[in-house]
Amino acid sequence: MPMLVHPLLLRPITPFLIYRPSLVGKSYSNIFTTTANTRTQTSGRKLDGSCQCGAVEFTLQSHTPVPYQLCACSICRKVGGYSGSVNLGGIAESLQILKGKDAIKKYKAIKDRGKPNESMCSSERSFCSNCSTMLWLWDNHFPELVHPFASAIDTDLPVPDEMVCILEDSKPAWVRWPEGKKTVYKQYGDSLEGWHKKKGLFVD
Repeated sequence: MPMLVHPLLLRPITPFLIYRPSLVGKSYSNIFTTTANTRTQTSGRKLDGSCQCGAVEFTLQSHTPVPYQLCACSICRKVGGYSGSVNLGGIAESLQILKGKDAIKKYKAIKDRGKPNESMCSSERSFCSNCSTMLWLWDNHFPELVHPFASAIDTDLPVPDEMVCILEDSKPAWVRWPEGKKTVYKQYGDSLEGWHKKKGLFVD
């Protein structure tokens, strides 16, 4: 799983948000108490995304739009392909599905599949049921955040001056990290927010 928030900052588990199709296609302000219109028009950077077949289109605001962190855990490699997935950070209440709400399906990955400690992940991945494009990840531990897959974003994204590669302990030997400047962690590095703020790239 991508490093969304540093493990030491993990809050107690909050009640799971029940998925209701009636909410898809509307701003996530319908779920949260804060009104989206007061935040999303002025906060973060606007990102537009879509699936490969064009059935789904969406938009959201992001404070952390740099695609710098590559996760090589077994889940990200299975759903993202080859070396893993790159996720951005977004404001959950700003997420709006502009097109294709009926094509969106959700998947909760199995952690440590086939092992004694096998369990269901708290995060859920939304994807297009027509073309299988991974769209975004949402975790009930951090309901105010949503994490679009960089591969689904159509807006030009900032080019990172380095890549951060995480969960090397889960990477098979045949998977190669990207060329160029990079920092590699056997487990996790900074959170998305922490890295962006440290680099001066956090978008208010």
